[in-house]
Amino acid sequence: MTDTTGTGAPEGTPPDGVEPESTGRADGAGSAPADGSPAGAGPGHHRYFEGGPGASSEPGGEDEFDHGAGESESEVLAREDALAASYLSDLQRLQAEYVNYKKRVDRDRDVIRNAAVGSVVESLLPVLDDIHMARQVGDLADGPFSAIADKLEAILGRYGVERLGEAGQEFDPNVHEALMHVEADLPEGSTGTHVVQVLQPGYRIGERLVRAARVSVADAG
Repeated sequence: MTDTTGTGAPEGTPPDGVEPESTGRADGAGSAPADGSPAGAGPGHHRYFEGGPGASSEPGGEDEFDHGAGESESEVLAREDALAASYLSDLQRLQAEYVNYKKRVDRDRDVIRNAAVGSVVESLLPVLDDIHMARQVGDLADGPFSAIADKLEAILGRYGVERLGEAGQEFDPNVHEALMHVEADLPEGSTGTHVVQVLQPGYRIGERLVRAARVSVADAG
Protein backbone atom coordinates (compact mmCIF):
# COMPACT_ATOMS: atom_id res chain seq x y z
CA MET A 1 0.00 0.00 0.00
CA THR A 2 1.26 3.48 -0.85
CA ASP A 3 2.83 5.49 1.98
CA THR A 4 0.76 8.60 2.51
CA THR A 5 2.47 9.69 5.72
CA GLY A 6 5.81 10.40 4.26
CA THR A 7 7.61 8.03 6.63
CA GLY A 8 8.27 5.31 4.13
CA ALA A 9 6.32 2.71 6.15
CA PRO A 10 3.19 1.03 4.85
CA GLU A 11 -0.14 2.46 5.93
CA GLY A 12 -1.29 1.00 9.25
CA THR A 13 2.21 0.48 10.57
CA PRO A 14 2.57 2.18 14.00
CA PRO A 15 5.21 4.83 14.37
CA ASP A 16 8.60 3.98 15.82
CA GLY A 17 8.52 3.32 19.58
CA VAL A 18 4.84 2.31 19.67
CA GLU A 19 4.08 -1.30 20.46
CA PRO A 20 1.54 -2.93 18.17
CA GLU A 21 -1.84 -3.85 19.73
CA SER A 22 -2.31 -7.48 20.55
CA THR A 23 -5.37 -9.31 19.33
CA GLY A 24 -5.52 -11.29 22.55
CA ARG A 25 -4.62 -10.63 26.21
CA ALA A 26 -1.44 -12.22 27.46
CA ASP A 27 -3.04 -13.13 30.83
CA GLY A 28 -5.77 -15.15 29.14
CA ALA A 29 -8.55 -12.97 30.59
CA GLY A 30 -10.32 -12.86 27.27
CA SER A 31 -10.53 -16.61 26.91
CA ALA A 32 -12.28 -19.31 28.92
CA PRO A 33 -10.18 -21.15 31.56
CA ALA A 34 -8.94 -24.61 30.79
CA ASP A 35 -11.37 -26.21 33.30
CA GLY A 36 -14.38 -24.88 31.36
CA SER A 37 -15.48 -22.37 34.01
CA PRO A 38 -16.69 -18.97 32.79
CA ALA A 39 -14.42 -15.94 32.75
CA GLY A 40 -14.14 -14.28 36.15
CA ALA A 41 -14.78 -17.50 38.06
CA GLY A 42 -11.83 -17.80 40.35
CA PRO A 43 -11.03 -19.49 43.67
CA GLY A 44 -13.83 -19.15 46.23
CA HIS A 45 -16.52 -18.59 43.56
CA HIS A 46 -19.12 -21.31 43.00
CA ARG A 47 -21.64 -21.64 40.29
CA TYR A 48 -25.04 -22.88 41.46
CA PHE A 49 -24.57 -26.24 39.74
CA GLU A 50 -21.19 -26.84 41.40
CA GLY A 51 -22.48 -27.00 44.99
CA GLY A 52 -20.12 -26.60 47.92
CA PRO A 53 -20.03 -24.01 50.71
CA GLY A 54 -22.03 -20.94 49.83
CA ALA A 55 -23.96 -22.72 47.08
CA SER A 56 -27.64 -21.90 46.68
CA SER A 57 -30.56 -24.30 46.66
CA GLU A 58 -30.73 -24.32 42.86
CA PRO A 59 -30.69 -27.73 41.18
CA GLY A 60 -27.32 -29.41 41.62
CA GLY A 61 -26.40 -27.48 44.78
CA GLU A 62 -25.14 -29.61 47.66
CA ASP A 63 -26.77 -27.47 50.36
CA GLU A 64 -30.48 -27.21 50.99
CA PHE A 65 -30.23 -23.62 52.16
CA ASP A 66 -27.76 -20.83 51.59
CA HIS A 67 -25.10 -20.97 54.27
CA GLY A 68 -23.46 -17.99 55.85
CA ALA A 69 -19.77 -17.61 55.31
CA GLY A 70 -17.79 -19.80 57.66
CA GLU A 71 -20.83 -21.65 59.13
CA SER A 72 -20.50 -25.35 59.78
CA GLU A 73 -23.27 -27.80 59.11
CA SER A 74 -24.07 -28.15 62.84
CA GLU A 75 -24.33 -24.36 63.20
CA VAL A 76 -26.68 -24.16 60.25
CA LEU A 77 -28.88 -26.95 61.65
CA ALA A 78 -28.96 -25.29 65.07
CA ARG A 79 -30.00 -21.98 63.50
CA GLU A 80 -32.75 -23.66 61.49
CA ASP A 81 -33.98 -25.58 64.57
CA ALA A 82 -34.18 -22.33 66.53
CA LEU A 83 -36.16 -20.70 63.71
CA ALA A 84 -38.58 -23.66 63.53
CA ALA A 85 -39.07 -23.55 67.31
CA SER A 86 -39.84 -19.82 67.09
CA TYR A 87 -42.46 -20.40 64.39
CA LEU A 88 -44.03 -23.24 66.40
CA SER A 89 -44.21 -21.05 69.51
CA ASP A 90 -45.93 -18.28 67.53
CA LEU A 91 -48.44 -20.77 66.10
CA GLN A 92 -49.25 -22.22 69.53
CA ARG A 93 -49.75 -18.74 70.98
CA LEU A 94 -52.10 -17.76 68.15
CA GLN A 95 -54.07 -20.99 68.60
CA ALA A 96 -54.45 -20.38 72.35
CA GLU A 97 -55.58 -16.80 71.71
CA TYR A 98 -58.18 -18.04 69.20
CA VAL A 99 -59.53 -20.68 71.65
CA ASN A 100 -59.85 -18.06 74.40
CA TYR A 101 -61.51 -15.63 72.00
CA LYS A 102 -64.05 -18.27 70.90
CA LYS A 103 -64.88 -19.17 74.53
CA ARG A 104 -65.36 -15.49 75.37
CA VAL A 105 -67.61 -14.93 72.35
CA ASP A 106 -69.73 -18.00 73.16
CA ARG A 107 -70.05 -16.91 76.80
CA ASP A 108 -71.04 -13.38 75.83
CA ARG A 109 -73.56 -14.74 73.33
CA ASP A 110 -75.22 -16.85 76.03
CA VAL A 111 -75.32 -13.90 78.42
CA ILE A 112 -76.94 -11.65 75.80
CA ARG A 113 -79.41 -14.36 74.80
CA ASN A 114 -80.45 -15.08 78.41
CA ALA A 115 -80.81 -11.38 79.11
CA ALA A 116 -83.13 -10.96 76.10
CA VAL A 117 -85.24 -14.00 77.04
CA GLY A 118 -85.31 -12.82 80.66
CA SER A 119 -86.75 -9.46 79.59
CA VAL A 120 -89.53 -11.25 77.70
CA VAL A 121 -90.30 -13.50 80.68
CA GLU A 122 -90.42 -10.50 83.05
CA SER A 123 -92.99 -8.85 80.78
CA LEU A 124 -95.03 -12.08 80.74
CA LEU A 125 -94.98 -12.63 84.52
CA PRO A 126 -98.53 -11.25 85.07
CA VAL A 127 -99.86 -13.59 82.36
CA LEU A 128 -97.97 -16.57 83.78
CA ASP A 129 -99.26 -15.79 87.27
CA ASP A 130 -102.84 -15.70 85.96
CA ILE A 131 -102.31 -19.07 84.28
CA HIS A 132 -100.96 -20.49 87.54
CA MET A 133 -103.93 -19.19 89.56
CA ALA A 134 -106.42 -20.49 86.98
CA ARG A 135 -104.87 -23.94 87.28
CA GLN A 136 -105.01 -23.75 91.08
CA VAL A 137 -108.76 -23.18 91.05
CA GLY A 138 -109.44 -25.62 88.20
CA ASP A 139 -110.39 -23.14 85.51
CA LEU A 140 -107.88 -24.67 83.05
CA ALA A 141 -108.82 -28.29 83.57
CA ASP A 142 -110.33 -28.53 80.09
CA GLY A 143 -111.01 -26.32 77.10
CA PRO A 144 -109.01 -24.39 74.52
CA PHE A 145 -107.46 -22.01 77.07
CA SER A 146 -105.72 -24.94 78.73
CA ALA A 147 -104.11 -25.91 75.42
CA ILE A 148 -103.00 -22.30 74.83
CA ALA A 149 -101.40 -22.12 78.29
CA ASP A 150 -99.59 -25.42 77.69
CA LYS A 151 -98.22 -24.18 74.35
CA LEU A 152 -97.00 -20.92 75.89
CA GLU A 153 -95.16 -22.74 78.66
CA ALA A 154 -93.70 -25.24 76.15
CA ILE A 155 -92.35 -22.37 74.01
CA LEU A 156 -90.72 -20.75 77.03
CA GLY A 157 -89.21 -24.13 77.94
CA ARG A 158 -87.50 -24.34 74.53
CA TYR A 159 -85.73 -21.07 75.36
CA GLY A 160 -84.41 -22.50 78.62
CA VAL A 161 -87.05 -21.03 80.93
CA GLU A 162 -87.49 -23.20 84.02
CA ARG A 163 -90.42 -22.88 86.42
CA LEU A 164 -89.53 -23.03 90.12
CA GLY A 165 -91.55 -24.01 93.18
CA GLU A 166 -93.39 -27.21 94.04
CA ALA A 167 -95.31 -28.09 97.18
CA GLY A 168 -93.36 -30.53 99.35
CA GLN A 169 -89.91 -29.26 98.34
CA GLU A 170 -87.39 -28.42 101.01
CA PHE A 171 -87.13 -24.65 101.36
CA ASP A 172 -84.15 -23.22 99.44
CA PRO A 173 -83.54 -19.50 99.99
CA ASN A 174 -81.69 -19.35 96.67
CA VAL A 175 -84.86 -20.03 94.67
CA HIS A 176 -87.70 -19.59 97.20
CA GLU A 177 -89.09 -16.50 98.88
CA ALA A 178 -91.13 -17.29 101.99
CA LEU A 179 -94.15 -14.99 102.23
CA MET A 180 -96.01 -16.98 104.89
CA HIS A 181 -95.00 -19.28 107.72
CA VAL A 182 -97.80 -21.69 108.66
CA GLU A 183 -98.44 -24.75 110.76
CA ALA A 184 -98.84 -27.85 108.64
CA ASP A 185 -98.44 -31.60 108.89
CA LEU A 186 -95.36 -32.72 106.96
CA PRO A 187 -94.53 -36.30 105.95
CA GLU A 188 -93.11 -38.40 108.76
CA GLY A 189 -89.32 -38.16 108.98
CA SER A 190 -89.17 -34.69 107.44
CA THR A 191 -86.63 -32.29 108.84
CA GLY A 192 -86.10 -28.60 108.30
CA THR A 193 -88.46 -26.23 106.51
CA HIS A 194 -90.60 -27.29 103.56
CA VAL A 195 -92.77 -25.56 100.97
CA VAL A 196 -96.44 -26.00 101.73
CA GLN A 197 -98.03 -23.90 99.01
CA VAL A 198 -96.73 -22.03 95.93
CA LEU A 199 -98.33 -18.61 95.81
CA GLN A 200 -96.46 -17.47 92.71
CA PRO A 201 -94.07 -19.74 90.80
CA GLY A 202 -90.54 -18.56 90.18
CA TYR A 203 -88.64 -18.64 86.88
CA ARG A 204 -85.01 -19.17 85.99
CA ILE A 205 -83.06 -19.02 82.71
CA GLY A 206 -79.79 -20.90 82.94
CA GLU A 207 -77.99 -19.43 85.94
CA ARG A 208 -80.08 -16.26 85.94
CA LEU A 209 -82.95 -16.11 88.43
CA VAL A 210 -85.76 -14.05 86.91
CA ARG A 211 -87.93 -14.31 90.03
CA ALA A 212 -87.83 -16.48 93.13
CA ALA A 213 -90.86 -18.67 93.82
CA ARG A 214 -93.12 -17.02 96.40
CA VAL A 215 -94.27 -19.68 98.82
CA SER A 216 -95.72 -20.45 102.24
CA VAL A 217 -93.61 -22.76 104.39
CA ALA A 218 -93.87 -24.92 107.46
CA ASP A 219 -91.30 -26.38 109.86
CA ALA A 220 -91.05 -30.07 110.55
CA GLY A 221 -92.28 -30.96 114.07
